[in-house]
Amino acid sequence: MNGTNLLRSDAEDLGEAHEIDVIDRLVGLAGLKVIDVGCGGGRVTKQLVERGAHALGIEPDPIQAEKNRAAEPVPGLTFVEAPGQSLPVEDGSMDVVFFSYSLHHVPREYRDEALIEAARVLKPETGFLYVMEPMLVGSMDAVYRPFNDETEVRTEAYEALKRAAAPRFAEARELHYHEPVRYDSFAVFLEDVAGTTYSDFPRERVDTPEVNVLFEAGRTDDGYVFIEHTRVNLYRKTRLT
Repeated sequence: MNGTNLLRSDAEDLGEAHEIDVIDRLVGLAGLKVIDVGCGGGRVTKQLVERGAHALGIEPDPIQAEKNRAAEPVPGLTFVEAPGQSLPVEDGSMDVVFFSYSLHHVPREYRDEALIEAARVLKPETGFLYVMEPMLVGSMDAVYRPFNDETEVRTEAYEALKRAAAPRFAEARELHYHEPVRYDSFAVFLEDVAGTTYSDFPRERVDTPEVNVLFEAGRTDDGYVFIEHTRVNLYRKTRLT
């Protein structure tokens, strides 16, 4: 299965774009109360705050959550350790719930619950569920695939959206875009993918001849550049269930 199989036939193609610009274009961020579920170290969450949102970064991994708590405070950003299926906020209180490349990491048995929970905390008429997922195409996916083939989990995550999210919202859009990802060296890439506590990639699994050859194919005069393709599923106006 390739990435195009995980797109609706009427999906909107935005071409090359940067993730935070797409977010701001689709929902606006200034003054909004948002949650980033499965935020990791807060890379996307911090960008949301930079654009004016008040953000709650939810991270279930206890080691990463402790790192988040110990990090330099960012005005407008609060980190909380919690699972996606149990968000520590009141019903109908949030403007946007994000799953930024994290839905496919939610355990299969909790994925539907996490989406239902997102619908619970959103403002009924104006709240957005915003799900970003990497697509199964492009040079970035090709580098990852030998040690992290996510075809199955990403497909399951997409099915969960159709099953648990779509019926709970009156409006839905699907979009995709692509953007370049740059690394200075293979060592930087290795640290990026094998240096986190919430992924399970031993360095020897990543640092292989096959991955090195695929990475070397991205060499340019300005480091190593790969193209990452992203799918956005955007839902609005929760239905009573």
